[in-house]
Amino acid sequence: MRRWTMSILLVLLQLMVGCSGERGVVLLKGDFGNLSPGMLSSGVVGAQAEYHYIDAVAPKGEWVVSDFSTNSLSQRAWRVVREDGRNVLWQAFTNDRNYFHPMVVAGDSLWQDYTLAVSFLPDSLNGLTGAVFRYQNDRCYYFVGVDGDRVLLKVVNHATGFHQPLERILDQAEFTSEPDSSITATITVDGSHIRATIQNGPILKADDATFPMGKIGLTSDVPARFLSARVVTGRQEYRRYRERRERREREVADLQSRNPKPVLWKKISTPEFGVGRNLRFGDLNHDGRPDVLVTQVKSHGPKDSNSEVGAMTAMTFDGDILWQRGEPDRWNDQLTNDVGVQIHDLDGDGRAEVVYCKHFEIVVADGATGRTRYAAPTPVNKNTTGRFATYPRILGDCLYFADFRGTGRDADIVIKDRYSHFWVLNDRLEMLWSGACETGHYPFAADVDGDGKDELAIGYSLYDDDGRLLWSLDDRLHDHSDGVAVVDFTGQGGPLRMLNAASDEGIFFADLQGNVLRHHYIGHVQNPAIANFRDDLPGLEAVSVNFWGNQGIITFYAADGAPYKQFEPVQHGSMMLPVNWTGRSEEYFVLSADVESGGLFDGWGRRVVRFPADGHPELANAVLDLTGDARDEIVVWDPWEIWVYTQDDNPLKGQRLYRPIRNPLYNYSNYQASVSLPAWED
Repeated sequence: MRRWTMSILLVLLQLMVGCSGERGVVLLKGDFGNLSPGMLSSGVVGAQAEYHYIDAVAPKGEWVVSDFSTNSLSQRAWRVVREDGRNVLWQAFTNDRNYFHPMVVAGDSLWQDYTLAVSFLPDSLNGLTGAVFRYQNDRCYYFVGVDGDRVLLKVVNHATGFHQPLERILDQAEFTSEPDSSITATITVDGSHIRATIQNGPILKADDATFPMGKIGLTSDVPARFLSARVVTGRQEYRRYRERRERREREVADLQSRNPKPVLWKKISTPEFGVGRNLRFGDLNHDGRPDVLVTQVKSHGPKDSNSEVGAMTAMTFDGDILWQRGEPDRWNDQLTNDVGVQIHDLDGDGRAEVVYCKHFEIVVADGATGRTRYAAPTPVNKNTTGRFATYPRILGDCLYFADFRGTGRDADIVIKDRYSHFWVLNDRLEMLWSGACETGHYPFAADVDGDGKDELAIGYSLYDDDGRLLWSLDDRLHDHSDGVAVVDFTGQGGPLRMLNAASDEGIFFADLQGNVLRHHYIGHVQNPAIANFRDDLPGLEAVSVNFWGNQGIITFYAADGAPYKQFEPVQHGSMMLPVNWTGRSEEYFVLSADVESGGLFDGWGRRVVRFPADGHPELANAVLDLTGDARDEIVVWDPWEIWVYTQDDNPLKGQRLYRPIRNPLYNYSNYQASVSLPAWED
C-alpha cells in the first residue's frame, strides 16, 4: 500500500471528531469519487465566457474551477485521473504568475468553523501547493501548504497595485518532504483561531479575523495530485450553519415570490444563420417596433485579431426575415470580440440605417432592405508590426456614434482599430479628426463642458470635440480599458466623473481633470454597469464583474466609488446588464439565463428572479423594452433560437412606471459600460 494511502486513512480517523471534540458532521466527503475521469477545466473556457454562459464553467459535482489565466494551458489545468482504483484530482499546469493561482473550490460561503484535511503530492516543491479555506473569492482567502522548503499559513486579500498581491504570512516553519510521499495538512478554524497540523511536520497557529467564514479550495502552482479533501464540523456548529442557510433561503424565496415571474413572449428560430453575442436591435422596417439584426462574423485570424462582419440577417420579433446579406455559415456562430456594426438613423430622416464594416469599407445601408446607400474605405492601418498589421486598412473593431459637431444628434462616427488608433468621421463618412492612445475596447461620449458638443472618453484618455487631447493616463496604467463611462453619480446634477473598468488594473474613478479619486486593485475588472440598484443609498451605484485569472467576482460600489459589497456567485463573466423588471425605481442586473446559477440579482447581491426550467437558450442575453410598457424584456439566445421573456403580471393601472435612460441601442457593444439613469414615464 502506498504511503499516501496510509496518510489518508490516518486523516479519516482524525476527522471522525469535529472542531470542538464532539463527533463531527461531514460537510464534504472529498474523495472525488463522484467525478468522472477527464477534464475538470476545459480548453474552451476562454474569452467566450466573458459574456456567454457555457456549460464548461458550471460546477462538476461539488467542485468548480475558480480561476484561469490567458494562458491556454492553464485552462486545461485540472483533470480527474484514475490511480490505484480511486479518483485523484490532478493539476497539470506550471504557473509563474504571483497574482493568479490555479484553484478549484467547493462548499458554502456560510461555512464558518470546521476542520479541513487535505492530502496532496506535488511533482516538485518549486512552487506553492496546498489548501485554501474561508475562501471568499480567488483573491481573498487563507492558505496552508508547502512552498519550497517551508510550510506556511497566510492570508490573501486582493492587491496593493498592479499585479502586487496583498499577502500576510501568519505563521511558517521549515519543512522537508520525502520524495514521492504525500503531504497531509489538517486545518481547524474556530472563530479567529487557526491551527494547521502537517503530518510528520510542524504545527502552525494564528489568530486572525480577516475572513470569518467561507468555502474551501485546492491550489497549486506546480503539477500536483490531490488525493483527498474532507471537511467536518461539530454538531452544534452544524446546527448554526443550517440556521444561517435556512435564513438565506427564506429571504431569497420571499424576494422571488414578490417579483414578477419571467414568461415566454416570443420565440424565433435562427437555423443556419444564428450567432452568439452579436445581435443588434432597432426599428429596421419603420413600423415603430424594434427588430433584430443577426450578424455573423468573418475572422481572418489569428484569434480575434482581425475580424469583420460576415453574413447579416434582419428579422422582426415575429420571426419574419426582412433581408439577408452574405452567405450564412452555420459553424461561424461565435465571437469573442466586437466588430463594426450598428443600427442607427445616421442621416436624421426618421428611418434607420445599418452601418457596418466589411471588405475594408464602412457601409451605410438602408435598414428596411439592406441595400447599400453609400460607402467609403476604412482608415489606413497605422500598425506596421504585430498581429494587427495584417492588412493595409483596418477592418473596423467597433462603431460608436456621438455629436462632436454640435448638430443636435449623434451623427458622427468613431471607428477604431485594436488597440492603438481611432478616427472620427461625419455622417458622410468624411474624416473629421483622429487620435492615438490606448483605446481599450469601447468608448463613451458626453458633453462635459456644456458647449453642446460631445467630448470623447476612450481608453484612459479624454478628447475635446475637435480632437484636442485634454488628458491621458496611458503612462500610468499597464492594461487596456474594458469599459468606460462618464456619469453624474449623484443623480442630481452633480459633477461628472469617469468610471473605468481597467482589466488587470482593477477599477478606478476619476474627475474630469484626470485626477484618480479612487483606485481598487481587485483583479481583472470589466463590464461595469451604473444604475440605481438601491434606494437606501444616495445617488447611483455601480457594479462590475471580474474575468481572466479570477472570473466571477462581482463588486458593488456606492456613489462615491467605495465598494460596499463583493461576492462570487459563479465562475464566469457577464454583461451585467441593468434591467427594469418591476417598474419601480430599483433596478436589477442579469447575471445569465442559466436556470441553476443565473437570473436577476439586486443591489444586495441576492437572486430575486429565476429563469424557468423550460429549455430556453442560455448562451447570451440582452435587455430592452419590447412590449412598450416601460419595463424591460429579456432576450436570451444561442445560435439556433431567440427567446424573449416578459413579466407574468401587468403593471398597475394609473401607476407611474420607471423608465430609465440607457445607452442608445445604436451604441451597443460586448464591452460597453452600461449606464441606466433614473427617469419616469410621462
